[in-house]
Amino acid sequence: MNNRPLRVMMLGLRGFPNIQGGVETHTEHLCPLLVVLGCDVTVLTRSLYKPAAACSPWKGVKFVSLWTPKSKGLEAIVHSFLGVIYAAVKRPDILHIQAIGPALMTPLARLLGLRVIVTHHGPDYDRQKWGAFARLVLQLGERWGMRYSNGRIVISKVIADLVLTKHGVTAEQIPNGVDLPLFPNSIEALNKFKLIPGHYVLLVSRMVPEKRHLDLIAAFKLANVPNWKLVLVGDADHPDAYQREVIEKAIEAGAVMTGIQQGLALQELYAHAGLFVLPSSHEGLPIVLLEALSFGLPVLASDIPANLEVGLASAHYFPLGNIEVLANSIKQWSIKGLTRSARESTRIWVTERYNWQIIAEKTYKLYLSRLSKATFFSVKKKLSQ
Repeated sequence: MNNRPLRVMMLGLRGFPNIQGGVETHTEHLCPLLVVLGCDVTVLTRSLYKPAAACSPWKGVKFVSLWTPKSKGLEAIVHSFLGVIYAAVKRPDILHIQAIGPALMTPLARLLGLRVIVTHHGPDYDRQKWGAFARLVLQLGERWGMRYSNGRIVISKVIADLVLTKHGVTAEQIPNGVDLPLFPNSIEALNKFKLIPGHYVLLVSRMVPEKRHLDLIAAFKLANVPNWKLVLVGDADHPDAYQREVIEKAIEAGAVMTGIQQGLALQELYAHAGLFVLPSSHEGLPIVLLEALSFGLPVLASDIPANLEVGLASAHYFPLGNIEVLANSIKQWSIKGLTRSARESTRIWVTERYNWQIIAEKTYKLYLSRLSKATFFSVKKKLSQ
């Protein structure tokens, strides 16, 4: 490499900063730290979310916008194919593919002589929004990404066990992370949405079925907490029937729908919430849950394996889909909350356990360990078996 920076190309995400999505938030934190560690990082973004005009370097990270079709079913796979072709021309030292859908292109990337790292953020084929064919493609992406990449990263032990059981390979477990935030002094976002500090239940997520907004809306209505509001932050990437149903039910329940919030406004909404709830049926390792904990919030999460892996006390979990238990838990937490010292302990605990600097260092170390291990002939032999 002649002492030049390690050239890393990221593929499989919409773009960043301030673009909703777990993978997007993950790479938004990771990439600038990789730059500090000595990487020349280029992120291949989707034109629908980050067009060429918005691709100025950010915190040392470079961006290249590639055309993307406006289609929920096609945008990721088409963009990933174009990204692999672009990478084959530019020849980075490492092509880092994020998520199992884009990982479908791993064999092509290897056959084109690229060194490929794949991060498995979760079994996306379990998401409710996908039909049978899309699930099959995602399962194939997982299979090829895990079996044919030069290196594999998983963000939780749950996913590591899945990969070992299904594909017979081990993976480096490198979780999502969180920064210790400063509390904003302002409450402009609260004033805008007519919210009382400490008197609202918060959910931050994309508006997709597996986030189970309808469960939370129903439970909040059943809880009947005086002077509290339900606040839903986020929106759908593509308008659909689920989004329309959530809007209808939210209006009936008197919930506040803020749309996508970023920067200071989002920090204010986190900092002054009385309770954060994540009722999801599917997660990898939820960054929004870690972010809520980094503000010291009381949290409630469904008892799916990815949420349980965060390691909270049992009082912070409820059975997935059980509206009555969730409603009762909301009521209880609205009364007792957390003491100031408990909130500060929570902040310290989560930011020490899920530290972005350590995550970046582990990722960089994996890159270096794989520089001499990629050959065209090894993957060609594998594919012919």
